[in-house]
Amino acid sequence: MNRLARYKRSQTSDSGCTDLMTMAERELSAFFNAVSEVFGAEQAEISAEDWLQEVIEIDGLPASTREWRLITAKASTRLASRVSASSLPPSVLTEPQIA
Repeated sequence: MNRLARYKRSQTSDSGCTDLMTMAERELSAFFNAVSEVFGAEQAEISAEDWLQEVIEIDGLPASTREWRLITAKASTRLASRVSASSLPPSVLTEPQIA
């Protein structure tokens, strides 16, 4: 056997599924990190569960970043219904300084 031969992915391999998994992981990770930074780990965990529930409720898996973002928007709506403006950290409530 040629020791310099490189591994080649099978032609029958379903790279489409791999791409969907990568998009899902990136979207959920970004959402989780953002919620964790602003609202804390507990809300991030609950929001991640909401996000996964949204994925379960749709027919088929999203095929584009735009469709994954729609799932994130729906999970964000659930988050907003749980969190009131008074519980936001002061840094979020302050108006940005315009130079």
